[in-house]
Amino acid sequence: MVTKAGVPLHRQLFLVLHDEIARGAIAPGELLPSEQSLCEQFGVSRITVRRALADLADRGYVERRKGVGSFVRERDPYTSPPPARSYMDGLRQAQFETEAEVVDFGLRVPPRAVTDKVPFAEEALYVLRLRRERRTGEPLIVTEAWLPVEFADIIDDDTFAHTPLYGVLSGVGITVERVELEITAEMAGPRTAQLLDTAIGAPLLRINRVAYAAGAAHHFLTGLFSPNRSRILVNQSLEDQDNGDGMMIAHDVRRSTET
Repeated sequence: MVTKAGVPLHRQLFLVLHDEIARGAIAPGELLPSEQSLCEQFGVSRITVRRALADLADRGYVERRKGVGSFVRERDPYTSPPPARSYMDGLRQAQFETEAEVVDFGLRVPPRAVTDKVPFAEEALYVLRLRRERRTGEPLIVTEAWLPVEFADIIDDDTFAHTPLYGVLSGVGITVERVELEITAEMAGPRTAQLLDTAIGAPLLRINRVAYAAGAAHHFLTGLFSPNRSRILVNQSLEDQDNGDGMMIAHDVRRSTET
């Protein structure tokens, strides 16, 4: 079975389970959840689960024991590179692992921080969503999207509850050509703290994304999450590191004008 995004569900489940094994959430020697449990947790068929487990076994990540289940194998981290994945793979994995709840939806006047990046005329469509871990219901990330005002006439809040943003854009013929990412840190305000079930003032990571389509800035998306529950991964080749491509650090330091 293939999702609307064109990525097989067994591949998405494979990435989720591999990620849990790689970061030690499922320890070597530990038994993975049963096939039936995985079916119920992720809402997929038994054949999807079996294909994902077979792929893990083929890659040497698990050992399947007939009549017992699948166990995580001991592996040398230096000889076990993670499977190649793209930025879109990461987005699809996040969608597969989580469920979205639309908290706020409607036309709003964007703040200056948004209009400095995307030149909306006056109003824009604002979508505030909370993503929870699919299996436990734990809040993971709060996202805010600012989209062109015409989206309000063709897409409703129910669509955003069940479709990731890249799927919404694809559905209306928008092709994102490139994105600019900015990672910052801040303290949790009252509303965000309540949504993420954390303390007011707790440290959070923010990822701002400006997406470009048809040669111009098209929309603005920001995500807030707790570093206690999530992390940021950067995947660069040696050539990228040598050239400094894809990543830079900006220092916002005030310089004295005194002579």
